[in-house]
Amino acid sequence: MPRAVCCGEGALKKMPEILQAASVKKAAVFTDKGIRSAGLLDPVLEQLQKSQAAFCVLDDLPPEPSYGQVQKLVDACRAEGADMILAVGGGSVMDTAKLAGVLLDGSSTVHDLLEAPGRAKKCCPTLMIPTTAGTGSEATPNAIVAVPEQELKVGIVSDAMIADNVLLDPLMIKNLPRKIAAATGVDALAHAIECYTSNKANPISDTFALEALDMILNNILPACDSADAVSQKSAMQLASFYAGVAITASGTTAVHALSYPLGGKYHIAHGVSNAILLAPVMRFNAPACPERFAAAYDRCVHGEKTCVTQEEKTEFMLRWLEKIVRHLEIPTSLSAFGVSASDLETLVAAGMQVTRLLNNNLRPVTADDARALYRRIL
Repeated sequence: MPRAVCCGEGALKKMPEILQAASVKKAAVFTDKGIRSAGLLDPVLEQLQKSQAAFCVLDDLPPEPSYGQVQKLVDACRAEGADMILAVGGGSVMDTAKLAGVLLDGSSTVHDLLEAPGRAKKCCPTLMIPTTAGTGSEATPNAIVAVPEQELKVGIVSDAMIADNVLLDPLMIKNLPRKIAAATGVDALAHAIECYTSNKANPISDTFALEALDMILNNILPACDSADAVSQKSAMQLASFYAGVAITASGTTAVHALSYPLGGKYHIAHGVSNAILLAPVMRFNAPACPERFAAAYDRCVHGEKTCVTQEEKTEFMLRWLEKIVRHLEIPTSLSAFGVSASDLETLVAAGMQVTRLLNNNLRPVTADDARALYRRIL
């Protein structure tokens, strides 16, 4: 778990106190040009100036970066001599900042950690300020990078990358475009339900996954549809964090495993690829854990409950997932991204390489199963 988390309107105002307590001389702010041009960096820089610490801004980061692009920012941060790292952005920005936090001494590279994540060691404190309510990267020990030569996205996992401080302020997501809010929100939804139905699920992960699932299912639509739904947006931020804690304690499954080739080869946004796969994979998994879907129904459906049997409750939950994706107008077919039937075997081969996550799936996934799932979304 991160050492300190502050959530709610005005959370950003804690920043000067955090930097002063850590005796920060120079902070490196990781972000991207989209965040900067949208003005989301401005309130962060305002609080940084109040802290009286020097700072630099590193924003040369593309969406879904490769490990080489991440390494360039790590090297730039090292050259600045920063003694604290701030991340202001979505998953890619936070993952890059977390990697910088364990690589600043120059003893290892991002490529080294792909082969041996145990080499990671905390070099300086980190502060995460997410600008989406979805990735949960602010809570996890994971960093995802693209590996172009494998046409795949790969997760680096090390406890050394867990953030020291997290600020969850709905101001940072108030004006998030609906398309981005939807994709990242469904990413958090996938985290919650995957971790709850994972082979590694346990009482600790269940506590966070179920709370996250309840909060997301009952807040995601107004949070995405209305800029003024501040309480729902704040709930989504906290739920995203809880789902990230669930990842740390449990782990995602076949939804994420099969989505990695879609990002690595076809550059489909991570949240969108998860949304496309979410309902089909959960339908595939349902026969292996109907009692879990039934328990999720009991927890997340408020008011009158009309379903009685495990089968009815499971079907209700599956349809709820489908309705959310449909309402948020997220594509449900890969054809929208130029993926065709001729790509099927490439997808299957790449997806089956993600054994770290496939092994978490309660229902074993064979190559034939993966082929059928991909075919369903072509």
